[in-house]
Amino acid sequence: MEEEVLVVSRELFCQVGYFQGFCPDVERYLRVFLSPGKAQFIPRRLAENDPSYKQLIPYAVFVFRDKGGKTYVYQYVRGTGQGERRLHAKRSIGIGGHINPGDQGEKTPEVAYRQALHREVAEEIIVQAPWTERCVGLINDDQTEVGRVHLGVVHLFELTSPAIAPAEPDIWHGGFCPVEELFADLSAFETWSQICLQALFSRA
Repeated sequence: MEEEVLVVSRELFCQVGYFQGFCPDVERYLRVFLSPGKAQFIPRRLAENDPSYKQLIPYAVFVFRDKGGKTYVYQYVRGTGQGERRLHAKRSIGIGGHINPGDQGEKTPEVAYRQALHREVAEEIIVQAPWTERCVGLINDDQTEVGRVHLGVVHLFELTSPAIAPAEPDIWHGGFCPVEELFADLSAFETWSQICLQALFSRA
């Protein structure tokens, strides 16, 4: 069967408040996007090529801070088997993906969204340490082909130890790196990761 993905209209996004880059005002957007009747499922083949829609993408970032306060972020290279071919071989700090009708069922949009977030994380990595999680912002990047048809919702997972293993073979070279090392190679990362690093860790 043809894959369907959850989208909101660009018109709705602009009504709530257009931005380019990172926006920390999560409640303002998700309160509207996840209210009944605002988001819809459409075929992915259409959504990927129609910038009048924005695909909602949970984007999970994993962080560990040692006893000295030094910050480490989980990063990896996207393998060629991952769904978005335009991001293959790019470094990334984000784990996540599309929200599909199976996440919805009879649940409310808010519950379906949370289920999709945790499903995507479990499909890609194995988190082997206790964690806390909070939603910290949204990403919009209309300056790239991929970004024009996606809208990222950033979730920060803070782990008690740097213990993550890949759950699929297309998570390449994964591991925790000090923030300063990631900034030293910033241009190798997909643009969403660059935006996240600069917004969340520029003073780390």
